[in-house]
Order: sequence, then structure tokens, then C-alpha cells
Amino acid sequence: MNKDSSLLKAAWLIAFVTIISKFVGFLRDIFIANYYGAGLVSDAYFYAYQIPSLAIILMGGVGGPFHSATVSVFAKLINPNDKMPSEKVNKLFNTFLSATFIVFLLLSIVIFIFSHQIIGFIIHSDNLALVDTASNHLRIMTPVILIGGIIGIYYGLLITYRYFLLPNISPVMMSLSIIIIIALSKGDKTGMGLAIATTIGAIIQFLVQAPAVHKLGFKIKPDFSFKNNPEFKNLIELVFPAALSSTIGQIYVYVDMFFASQLKEGAWTAIGYANRVFQFPVGILVTAFLVPLFPIFSKLVGEKKYDDIKYYFHKGVGLLNFVAIPVMFGIILLSHDVIQLVFERGQFDSDATFMVSQALIFLSFAIIPYVFRDSVTRIYYSFNDSRTPFLIALSSIIIKFILNSLFIEKLGIAAITLSTSLVTLINASLLGIILLKRINLEYKIYFINLFKMLSAAFISFFINLVLYKMWIVPSENWILLFVKTAVMFVLCMLIYVILSVVFRIEYVGELIERIREYIKRKIGN
Repeated sequence: MNKDSSLLKAAWLIAFVTIISKFVGFLRDIFIANYYGAGLVSDAYFYAYQIPSLAIILMGGVGGPFHSATVSVFAKLINPNDKMPSEKVNKLFNTFLSATFIVFLLLSIVIFIFSHQIIGFIIHSDNLALVDTASNHLRIMTPVILIGGIIGIYYGLLITYRYFLLPNISPVMMSLSIIIIIALSKGDKTGMGLAIATTIGAIIQFLVQAPAVHKLGFKIKPDFSFKNNPEFKNLIELVFPAALSSTIGQIYVYVDMFFASQLKEGAWTAIGYANRVFQFPVGILVTAFLVPLFPIFSKLVGEKKYDDIKYYFHKGVGLLNFVAIPVMFGIILLSHDVIQLVFERGQFDSDATFMVSQALIFLSFAIIPYVFRDSVTRIYYSFNDSRTPFLIALSSIIIKFILNSLFIEKLGIAAITLSTSLVTLINASLLGIILLKRINLEYKIYFINLFKMLSAAFISFFINLVLYKMWIVPSENWILLFVKTAVMFVLCMLIYVILSVVFRIEYVGELIERIREYIKRKIGN
């Protein structure tokens, strides 16, 4: 009970700050949509941003290789109760930081010099204005690449010391910078202000985390002890395959960009917004539970307490699925209305709403395998194995290309997000099967609970679908549309929870009991 409470407290804290971060990020997207809509400038920005985002989000963000490697290695070397890191730990930190700075600096310089050629290779389009604009955006955002890996190391150290608040709230700085600069520039026609704001935001995000790491006792002193350094070698053996795996994930994106550039103008922007809406609830859930779980997995692997790993896996993934499944059905039912309410104003018209909602519905099918894949991947990293996730991701590139080719003519934009869902399912399945050679997680428990949750969610969805069709609201009446969406969402969740109790899904009973205990304590006080 105590270890459950500790995990849930950390999860609630991370969920709270992640909600704030995601909400501000959502406001940022609303501002961008309002001023730039879904057209050439927004497409150029989102095409260009894919490369800096590889560094600051995929590599340096939560679950990225630098964060994961830092937690996996330093969690075994650091006692979070120690006031100061040992000399050995501080030296390893500086060696890792020095190597990361050198590599990312060289990479930034190369990308700055060859930005036009890189964008021209990525975008399969004869639109020279699009290529030129995206190239200029990329040059402005190259400093973000340098910052990305360093933020990942800082993030990992803070999490290892159980500082969950600051690293999860720091991305707000980038979003706020974009909002403020867009508002001041009133949406410049070239979108350069947008690229400048992104760079400034990344710098501020780094500056917010740096004092906290220094306060922990880590002092920056360049160290180039790259040879004959077992701990550094261990870090590199984790980072390199994981970084390649993240890069492979980015290649999926480049494959999607290749196909999206063949569709009508604004297609890539629509896919980007669909992914952001998808990441709003799913990102909060995955971050809230997997951030505190990952150090626990790493520590338990070091102590060879495999039964405890099974316990935490089923507890964490079970709770994630319990919330994620109704979110998936809610997206399928209400995606168009939600996109219309949130984005449809200014330059963002009804055609853009349709494109985003269409892409979002097919992307929602990825929720369940997404949760499973990310959870199992943390266990691989805890065993210091980043090679297996990398090889599985690498093998899926061809599958992604084939699926896009098969679906693109009939489904258009939806083809790209549907293939993403299918590839996520394939990756999750392969990771789960191969992991059985290392540890038996008893998937029977997982699938029994999953079946109960899906049954409850499907019945709830069918009931709400009937009510949704009966309740006709004029699209121009925003107030009634908001009321309808809110009522449908609440009703969907209420029916789902009631059915979950009827189906005796274990997590529901535990959550209700905890809520009762909390209310009793509050009343008692």
C-alpha cells in the first residue's frame, strides 16, 4: 500500500505539472492556428521544426535517450538522500556533458550550412517558396539542436533526485515565448517570428533547469575522459542505440512528410495538429506514470527483484489503460467538435477542421499499443538494453513506407495516421514477445483486464453515439456545441466507470477505496 501511495503521489504531481505544460502548449497551438491557419507558412514551420524537435523532444525530452540513459546509469550510482554527488558521479556528469556538447555543436553547424539541401531532400514538392521558407526557419532554429541533448541530461539528473516538478514544467517556457512573440508580431507573413520564438523558448527552458542541477552539487567542468571509462562507456552503449532508435522514429516522420507533401496544402500542418491533440491526454498519462516508474524499474533490475517489476508493470500499465481507453473512444466520437471549438477561428477554417479531425480519429487507434510500447521500452532500458528497441524500430521503416503507399490514394491524410497506429501496434507486439526471453510479465493478466476495459468502453461508446446522433446542434452555435461536447464526455466517462465496477475491473475498486479514505481523512481533520 505504501509503495502504491508513493507511486500515485508522484504520478499525481507529474500529471498536474504536465497538464499545465500541455495546456500552455495547447494555447500555443491555438495561437499558431489562429495567425497562420493550415497553409504554406505553417507547413514550412512544421517541416523545419521536425529536425530541432528530434533533439529537444525525442532525444532530450521525457523518455528520450539522454533522459533514459542518465536515469538508468545514475540511478544505480546515486543515493537520492545524499546531499551532494560524489566526485566520481560529478566527473561522469561532466564527461557525458562534454561529449554531448561537442557532438551536438558539430551537428548544429552542419545543419545550418546545408539547411536548404536538407529541406529540399525532405520535402517532395516543386513549391520553391515552401522549400525556401522552411530552410530559413531551420537555420534560425539550429541552436535548439545544441540545447536538446543537454536538457535531456539535466532532466534525467533531476528525475533521479526525485525533482519531478521543474523538469516537467520547464517546457512551458518555450510555449509562452511563442505565444508572446506571435502576439507582438501579429503573425508575420514569413513565419520568421515563429522560428525565433521557438529558439528563444528552448534557451529559456535550458536556463530554468541549469540552476537546479547546480544546486544539487553538480559543477560544470569540461572533462574529456572518454577512454578507459567504464561508466561513460555504459552511458554511450545506452545512448547510441537509443538515439539511433529516436532517429529511426524521426525517419517515420520524414516518410510521412514525403507523402504529405504530395497532398493538398496544409496537410502536414493538419497531421501536426492531430498529433498535438493526441499527445495532450496521452502525453499527460504516459509522463505521469512512466517518469516515476522508470527509476523504480532500474533500481529493481539492479537488485534483481523481478516479481516487483511485474507488480509495478501491471499496476502502472493497468491504470494507464483504464484512463486511455475511454479517451480513445471519446476522440472517435467527439474529434470534429473538439477541433472546431478549439481551433476554428481566424485563418483556421472548416476545411482545416475536417483535415485535423480525420487524421486524429485514425491516430487514436494507437493509444493502447502506444502505452504498452513505452512501458515495455522502459523495462528494456532498465536492463541496459536499448539495442532491441532500436532494431525493432529500424525494421518498421519499410512497413511504414509500404502502409503509406497502400493507403494514401484512398484515405489521403488519414492514411498517414492509420499507418502510424498500425506500426505502433507491430512494434509493441514485437517488444512484448521478445521481452519474454528476459522476464515473464504474465501478459494473461494484462489481456484479461484489457478485454474488460474495452468491453465497458465499447458499450459506453455505442450508447453515447446514439445520443450524439439524436442531439443535433447547429455548427455555428458555439455555446450549444460546447455544452453538447462536455455533456457527451461526462456521460461517456460516467457510463464507463459504472460498467467497470460491474465488470469488476480491479483498478476501479482500488481507486474508489482510495477516494473514500481521502474523504474520510479530510472529514476527520
